[in-house]
Amino acid sequence: MRRAPAGILIAWLVVAAGAVTNRAAIAADVHTVLIENMQFSPSTLVVRRGDRVVWVNKDLFPHTVTANGKAFDSHTIGSNASWTYSTQHAGRFHYRCSLHPTMQGMLSVIQ
Repeated sequence: MRRAPAGILIAWLVVAAGAVTNRAAIAADVHTVLIENMQFSPSTLVVRRGDRVVWVNKDLFPHTVTANGKAFDSHTIGSNASWTYSTQHAGRFHYRCSLHPTMQGMLSVIQ
């Protein structure tokens, strides 16, 4: 049985490693937070860095998703509209609706 030259084996391993890395990048999860009855549901969400979070406004009036410290801000999300945020940095992000400050939530982004 003939063995493949070492250069071909190394090239194959590099390609295979790249496929695994690309697959991991594609595997980011999408999480949904409903805005309904003047609250965020779930009010606390834990996601991984690189995941996407979609806030869907089911109320009849607009809301925002505004992080304390302005790490992210949706601006106004109209009724039956949504806003998506792609997580980039790990940390705990407390947020609120700037139009209705009693509406609060927390997004925890882990590595």
